[in-house]
Amino acid sequence: MPSGHTSASLVETLTALREQVTGVSESALSTVDGLLLAADADAFHPESVAALSATTLSIGRRMALEAGGGALRDVVIRSAGRHIVVRSVGERALLTVVGDEGLDLAGLRREVHHAVERLAAILADDAPA
Repeated sequence: MPSGHTSASLVETLTALREQVTGVSESALSTVDGLLLAADADAFHPESVAALSATTLSIGRRMALEAGGGALRDVVIRSAGRHIVVRSVGERALLTVVGDEGLDLAGLRREVHHAVERLAAILADDAPA
């Protein structure tokens, strides 16, 4: 589990993503096993989203493999009034971003790369030696 300083840095990065991309309402960072690391969320239950995101990413990876699509970048789910994007953060974590119908997907694709790099760096700095 991240230290207090690390947790604050993770939440700051998630909050910055929400502030930079139109339509992003919430986000969560979790392990690939579905354990919550940090969240910038009010409406959804972060622990549940973390667990479901791990399953979503696993299914997406399997689908990409079966379809011959190469390494998975992200999984995008569109529902009535919501977009959910699940993206790998290195090999051990994943980022889930929830947006409304007005989510700027192009802006998210631009900005999520920087957020993923920052999150990965924070997690690497907190890793035991």
